[in-house]
Amino acid sequence: MAMSCKDGKLGCLDNGKYVRYTPEQVEALERVYHECPKPSSIRRQQLIRECPILSNIEPKQIKVWFQNRRCREKQRKEASRLQAVNRKLTAMNKLLMEENDRLQKQVSQLVHENSYFRQHTPNPSLPAKDTSCESVVTSGQHQLASQNPQRDASPAGLLSIAEETLAEFLSKATGTAVEWVQMPGMKPGPDSIGIIAISHGCTGVAARACGLVGLEPTRVAEIVKDRPSWFRECRAVDVMNVLPTANGGTVELLYMQLYAPTTLAPPRDFWLLRYTSVLEDGSLVVCERSLKSTQNGPSMPLVQNFVRAEMLPSGYLIRPCDGGGSIIHIVDHMDLEACSVPEVLRPLYESPKVLAQKTTMAALRQLKQIAQEVTQTNSSVNGWGRRPAALRALSQRLSRGFNEAVNGFTDEGWSVIGDSMDDVTITVNSSPDKLMGLNLTFSNGFAPVSNVVLCAKASMLLQNVPPAILLRFLREHRSEWADNNIDAYLAAAVKVGPCSARVGGFGGQVILPLAHTIEHEEFMEVIKLEGLGHSPEDAIVPRDIFLLQLCSGMDENAVGTCAELIFAPIDASFADDAPLLPSGFRIIPLDSAKEVSSPNRTLDLASALEIGSAGTKASTDQSGNTTCARSVMTIAFEFGIESHMQEHVASMARQYVRGIISSVQRVALALSPSHISSQVGLRTPLGTPEAQTLARWICQSYRGYMGVELLKSNSDGNESILKNLWHHTDAIICCSMKAMPVFTFANQAGLDMLETTLVALQDISLEKIFDDNGRKTLCSEFPQIMQQGFACLQGGICLSSMGRPVSYERAVAWKVLNEEENAHCICFVFINWSFV
Repeated sequence: MAMSCKDGKLGCLDNGKYVRYTPEQVEALERVYHECPKPSSIRRQQLIRECPILSNIEPKQIKVWFQNRRCREKQRKEASRLQAVNRKLTAMNKLLMEENDRLQKQVSQLVHENSYFRQHTPNPSLPAKDTSCESVVTSGQHQLASQNPQRDASPAGLLSIAEETLAEFLSKATGTAVEWVQMPGMKPGPDSIGIIAISHGCTGVAARACGLVGLEPTRVAEIVKDRPSWFRECRAVDVMNVLPTANGGTVELLYMQLYAPTTLAPPRDFWLLRYTSVLEDGSLVVCERSLKSTQNGPSMPLVQNFVRAEMLPSGYLIRPCDGGGSIIHIVDHMDLEACSVPEVLRPLYESPKVLAQKTTMAALRQLKQIAQEVTQTNSSVNGWGRRPAALRALSQRLSRGFNEAVNGFTDEGWSVIGDSMDDVTITVNSSPDKLMGLNLTFSNGFAPVSNVVLCAKASMLLQNVPPAILLRFLREHRSEWADNNIDAYLAAAVKVGPCSARVGGFGGQVILPLAHTIEHEEFMEVIKLEGLGHSPEDAIVPRDIFLLQLCSGMDENAVGTCAELIFAPIDASFADDAPLLPSGFRIIPLDSAKEVSSPNRTLDLASALEIGSAGTKASTDQSGNTTCARSVMTIAFEFGIESHMQEHVASMARQYVRGIISSVQRVALALSPSHISSQVGLRTPLGTPEAQTLARWICQSYRGYMGVELLKSNSDGNESILKNLWHHTDAIICCSMKAMPVFTFANQAGLDMLETTLVALQDISLEKIFDDNGRKTLCSEFPQIMQQGFACLQGGICLSSMGRPVSYERAVAWKVLNEEENAHCICFVFINWSFV
């Protein structure tokens, strides 16, 4: 029977007696173990032959030694893991105990103050100074700032602002200056990313995180200050000035720019003061805030095409932890000027959950990922022969390149060609900096092939389809939306030399995980598209195409997570300096679930949707109200082309993106739990009696007022009338007869024109879709509609729910009368409409 031993120097023979291995024998066995922890019987026999010092050891005993060695290694790893968990739990327990003590003291103080003010204040409504934001950490910090601090651009004035920023930040990080609530879906525990909270009822949006990371405080501060390395939306951070302070800290003036996540919103920028300091207890603090004109500090002129947002006191409190590592408190508090974007997108800028996911938790993930890489030195090189840092750099390049394509900044060389108001925007870039990354000369001697980068991009609204599910479908079913010829054209921008054996063995698809947290999973993979492209020398012989692909946000349970599928053709050798032209999809949940049901059942298609009768239920909250989940998808495709082919490729790219939009809409419709599908029959929504009656009233009223038929083919069957109305090529839309009319029904063309769905139709009011001229025309014609029963409107411009202009040749409005000849609603038909 084999027995384990702690020092690895004991072994047992078949007769039950133990022998002691010599140091030379242990060293030889250890060398083999590090090369192969589980050698085969042939390898063990070979070892005995190659090492004379092991000649007196039987092969069976060698096998027992390796078994014991693997057992000890497993026990060592488990002990190390348990020690790490214990340190983490001890640190978190200490943190929670401090927070609990602070809250108990605060409750006692508030109770005492409340009793005192009730007894001594004649008018209870008089506001009292709020001292509830004091905390254990902030105690004693207020004396740093004088009662009347100097506020100017001098060092003393900047230091005064910095000290006030520090006090306000600490009151949020460890106090109650902001009312914090636990983020939905985030359960704290030893395996979670940390304790995540979001703001409730404060100015702007705020998020707070607390976690333990296995890095020293100075290293943590270095990482979080390098915001572009972990915050994907950060375009640049420029340090404009640095001032040292007497306490060993620094005051920095920063100018920061953020990418816009979609083509429908402008980018943001910030003018910031950042203060780095060490507290008396040894904690390191990095805090920031926006500088405004009201502070009389230095100013930064507004930058064209950017919206100046405000960062309220935010930052990082980094406390050294016993046994190594750090406890970090993160606070992000911003006012992102939501009024500057279309109303449908405002949840992106008004939701603290979105801020927590893309900013606060992103910083914590980066710290934990780097700490994990530091502890995994033995396995830090993956199958591609690359270290995690190199893979992070690749994923950063993919994400940054996609953001550049979506935003198309003029200072990077991008310019719009064609109509900028088209549904698909075409931009080109011929700047040397952009082409330098694309047209690298590889070691095989091939020369550049492109001198212009062309990008086709668009955004669309999705309704009631989970982003993670849609993105997974797009990834797993590429043939449903991709064109093989376009894939080959995308890859043509990269000169491809002889295939490297490193990639040739992939045989299709390889997934390389980058992170393994419960809340967020991101991975890269190389996809091999066999025989789709052609070699540069021979246009007939097919060659394989390789795509480097980044996938993120595919966890359905994550709250407010952005889902991305970004890919770029790569050279088969997959060099570190491989040129990348990223293309792909970004789906951002808007988190705007609204109640769309009504206690009074009205006669319109939106409320007549018997959603759920055929297994197609929309999401329902606890009160039974049907809710709808919206998201916005942004699509961008980049092409490396020659300048003389610009017009041809622009037309091709525009049609390709439009085809992708149609494919995505079809897929989203099929995946949506409330989709309208012919496979369900015409029962939902076209088969309901209410919908059929409404369609009949619409056609009868139109015939009565206009003297002609609305539908080309008139059928006696109600179901056939509704079907023909639904598929009519002109946009037919009904609105309620209220002081503020809202839409109640639209056919398929009407939904396409408004870029919405039947479920979300009631969220759109009539006046919102017209421009100023259209509203004036409508106001002048509305009395005629009510008196005469109809009116013919001249052609003009209206707006979709996404804010895109839509032109129409003419429009007709008429009252829809019911069986009793009473007005039920007003119907519009927009003839020959198109996006402009």
